[in-house]
Amino acid sequence: MKELVVGFITGILGSLFGLGGGFILVPILNMIGYDIKVSIGTSSASIVFTALSASIAYHKHRLIRYKEGLTLAVFSVTGAYIGAWITDMVSTALLKFIFGVIMTLAALRMMRKKEISKGGRLNLILIIFGGFGAGILSGLLGIGGGIINVPLFSYIGMSIHEAVATSSFAIIFTASSGALKHFFLGNVNLEALVLLVPGLIAGAQIGAFIAKKMRAKRLRWLFSLVVLLLAIRMIIRSGYF
Repeated sequence: MKELVVGFITGILGSLFGLGGGFILVPILNMIGYDIKVSIGTSSASIVFTALSASIAYHKHRLIRYKEGLTLAVFSVTGAYIGAWITDMVSTALLKFIFGVIMTLAALRMMRKKEISKGGRLNLILIIFGGFGAGILSGLLGIGGGIINVPLFSYIGMSIHEAVATSSFAIIFTASSGALKHFFLGNVNLEALVLLVPGLIAGAQIGAFIAKKMRAKRLRWLFSLVVLLLAIRMIIRSGYF
């Protein structure tokens, strides 16, 4: 039952911020007793459903930029597979520390005033490298890659609402790649996954609805605050400090 509640809350927050939900699902699964690597693997599989549900809702509101989303997804898929492969070679403490540091950087970046990149070619290069990097983080840390996607899409000129929606769409492909590798590594707890999915799907619909109604500045700051708090907790729990 607790997994169902966790899934529902994660679905709302993941869809609301365009992160898939792994940014909160991994630390919570770890907190309620799952090994960090199993938490990462199960999260990777779970957020496929969050992202799919959220994308359906965002499609209805015409907020997804499909061209940019698909371009990023092509390169993130390869990165996610590589990231999942690296997971089996990294210590639990280091994984937690990396997770926390990356989340902190993403939160601080989003707190800054939006900058807009100029030039189609530069935007394409940023999307390619950003997609590959987001993919590696997705597979390595069990997140959707949205902590890179959302700031990146915002930087190249999308509104925060479009960035969140397009990130959710791209995460479908990124998370699927990482989840497949984690499954073969034995890092996916299928019982937990079955319990998480209904809540994730329902929560994602609610999160997308809330995001559409929320003012851009408030959405951006809430994104940053939630990610920053979780990052600090994960860094502390890593044992490096």
